[in-house]
Amino acid sequence: MTLPHDLPDITPKSSPSANSPQGDPSSSSYQNANTENDANDNKTGNNIPLDKSPIRRLGKLPEALQWAILLGSSVIVGIILHQGHIPAALLLGPMIVGIVMGTNSATIRIPRIGFLSAQSVLGAMIGGSMTAAIITSFLDDWPLVIGITFLTLLASSFLGWILCIRRVLPGTVGIWGSSPGAASAMVIMAEAFGADARLVAFMQYVRVVCVVTVASMVANFWVTSSLPPGAAVPVHDWFPAFDLGNFGLTLLVAAATATIGVLLRIPSGALLVPMILVMVLHINGWLDVELPEWFLGLTYAMIGWSIGLKFTPSVLHHAAHALPKILLSIVVLIGFCAGISVFLVHFLGVDPLTAYLATSPGGLDSVAIIAASTHVDLPFILVMQSARFFMVLLIGPPLAKAVARFTPTS
Repeated sequence: MTLPHDLPDITPKSSPSANSPQGDPSSSSYQNANTENDANDNKTGNNIPLDKSPIRRLGKLPEALQWAILLGSSVIVGIILHQGHIPAALLLGPMIVGIVMGTNSATIRIPRIGFLSAQSVLGAMIGGSMTAAIITSFLDDWPLVIGITFLTLLASSFLGWILCIRRVLPGTVGIWGSSPGAASAMVIMAEAFGADARLVAFMQYVRVVCVVTVASMVANFWVTSSLPPGAAVPVHDWFPAFDLGNFGLTLLVAAATATIGVLLRIPSGALLVPMILVMVLHINGWLDVELPEWFLGLTYAMIGWSIGLKFTPSVLHHAAHALPKILLSIVVLIGFCAGISVFLVHFLGVDPLTAYLATSPGGLDSVAIIAASTHVDLPFILVMQSARFFMVLLIGPPLAKAVARFTPTS
């Protein structure tokens, strides 16, 4: 799952092309969109004046103080979740804090370079987890992998179509917003096709939050329930000894390959290009991927903040009437994917938690973080998630366009 860097402007306007600066969710023009729009709302008298609204006081604090609150609160919440043995605590904690601050009109945002850097590190981690045996496994089971992925795409498109024909969301928003991954590409394509990009992004973020939360709860239940009676939970070593040379080389490769992906305008290139090239280098023994736990923790936090801070009052207000039905469609999609995981358990002998995470309709990055913090078959999960990611990029937009042709736009 890759996320656009910030939400589009809330004010109605004509849809720009996907190649224009306004059509790129990662462009700097989006970074101040929500703040400017909130100010516009107050000028028109639609909301409580900014200086009198309790939920908007956070945005009036100096940015340095907002960053301090974000960092301090994230550390506290992350530690609490970690002590409660919640998987991916350093993703969930910052994400929760980011949501609370974003919906209380915080004006700070994760810089684009920070978000892209976090994606590149995560891509390197995923690539370093790949082995030649994984590729062989995919080649042996590719019909099943692709079949399950295609079923997920069809189910998500059908749910989005239902949202559209029931007039829950305007136009074809439901179709684009229901895509199980590749959020940034879907937001760009949706806007170019005339859909409301701000609501598409909102649906994608809500889905990510729901999927991450449910997957973490499932993983936590499974891990704690699978421990022998009286067994102590293993202590996590956040500061292990590591090879500084390999660490520096890993970061250099991640940064260089991510830059290539961004410059070539590859969808989710900051994640995909490092993942693919690091995988090739690692499988051939040319790169020993070294990423200490504390550094990965910072990466997880950066991604969590990037997700959470995008939930702003103006977007929530605009989508509030549709939120219950959006949540229902997400729950149905999660349940559908959980049902598919039963087939993996039955036909491939995969353990239930691995099967659930492999089919979970979250983003590749967030599911990889959760899987890396639990005792599961990480390579298998990455194969399934990567296959769906690429299929969403390849056939997701054409499929959404095809369904949109049969959807009323008024």
